[in-house]
Amino acid sequence: MLETPLYASQAVAYAVSAGRSIPIRRQEFMLATMNRIFAAIALSFVVAQGNAADDGTAGAVPPDRLPSFAPILKKITPAVAKVEIRGRAAATGTNPRRREIHEVGSGVVYDASQGLIITNHHVIDHADEITVTLTDGRILRAKRVGSDPDFDLALIKVRADNLPSIPFGDSSKLEVGDIVLAIGYPANLAQSVTSGIVSGLHRTNIGIEQHENFIQTDAAVYPGNSGGALVDTKGDLVGINTAFIGSTNTNPGVGFAIPVNMSRIIADQLLKYGDIRRGTLGITIEDPTPAVLRDMKLTAPQSGAVITRVDRGSAGERAGLKSGDVVTKFGERAVINAPFLRTRIALLRIGETAELAILRDGKPMTIRAVVAERQPRTSSK
Repeated sequence: MLETPLYASQAVAYAVSAGRSIPIRRQEFMLATMNRIFAAIALSFVVAQGNAADDGTAGAVPPDRLPSFAPILKKITPAVAKVEIRGRAAATGTNPRRREIHEVGSGVVYDASQGLIITNHHVIDHADEITVTLTDGRILRAKRVGSDPDFDLALIKVRADNLPSIPFGDSSKLEVGDIVLAIGYPANLAQSVTSGIVSGLHRTNIGIEQHENFIQTDAAVYPGNSGGALVDTKGDLVGINTAFIGSTNTNPGVGFAIPVNMSRIIADQLLKYGDIRRGTLGITIEDPTPAVLRDMKLTAPQSGAVITRVDRGSAGERAGLKSGDVVTKFGERAVINAPFLRTRIALLRIGETAELAILRDGKPMTIRAVVAERQPRTSSK
């Protein structure tokens, strides 16, 4: 059973309380885990150096020098900033007075030339004032460009020259077992870096956001890491750290990051339009579970999503989609499951075209549907 997911951004008082003793058994477990990670890191460096030596670009690692990510981190950590907000939370039934909020999260320089920084929506959600602190000591006032609560992403902007930058990676190329580093400002401390591996991909149904397609990692993600960088061993940005699963603010080793490819789509929409105009195809989709397949009188496909309802007059109906169609591809991407397809559709703006490869009565077809504005539901077919 999953424990309660926690955002990796919490009030300062809560974050500071993370400094508690760890039972001996857990210390031994963590030490063993770290030893395995460091062994993998060392092996990756040995292989990399061996490959470099083979093509004549570099020699062997000096015997007095241990493998280290320090040279890479020195280049990219300046692009990860501390994001501090002050504001007021809405009144609740038990507390009719609006309470003051002081929270700390992280952010990543998205476009240095425009002063843009990407972070999580929940980091700045209640912000009246946003302050960004860079590793060179500069403290800058920031303003909100736009945010998307459904994907938990936001863009803020600062006025500054010579902002550092970080190269974008390709999160679609990540594989389980890849080594990754998490960079951020946990527990209101100075910038910190943790290491681990990619533990899982396309994680959904976590209960954190409306649209989920997370990278799972055991690189420690703590309160304050929200909006920080998840990078690969080349120093390329592959994700935006967002949350972890646990019953307290200690990290049990299950952290989640939003893939950078998805983050860039949302950030570019926020930058261009200032908001998210999320449309719909007017279809209901579900995973091809035995019960769904039985109800729809379908044979089991290996993967995909089953359309169980098409709203009358919807974009899906106009394009020719029907209940019982099995969507196997969205554009060039194979459809892993229903949440994956929902997320891909949600990334399209109103007026854009969705190309879906489907199976209908076992025969492959391609359907192109134009994303439309959301309409009140009527009858379906």
